[in-house]
Amino acid sequence: MTFTIEVEQEDDGRWIAEIPQIPGAMVYGRTREEAVSRVEALALRVLAERIEHGEMSPVIEKVFSVEVA
Repeated sequence: MTFTIEVEQEDDGRWIAEIPQIPGAMVYGRTREEAVSRVEALALRVLAERIEHGEMSPVIEKVFSVEVA
């Protein structure tokens, strides 16, 4: 399963990164790279918790795909 990271620059210059398939996985960053890195870290924590609780399979080939809005 691949999760799509959507990134967009806000009017104030900050970048927002979101993974629509994971509710609540949305973060801000000063740069595009920082926002993507932060949302990846958040998503990996969520996925690890889901695997620990048996909610999903631990077999994941490609995890992220980035799209710029």
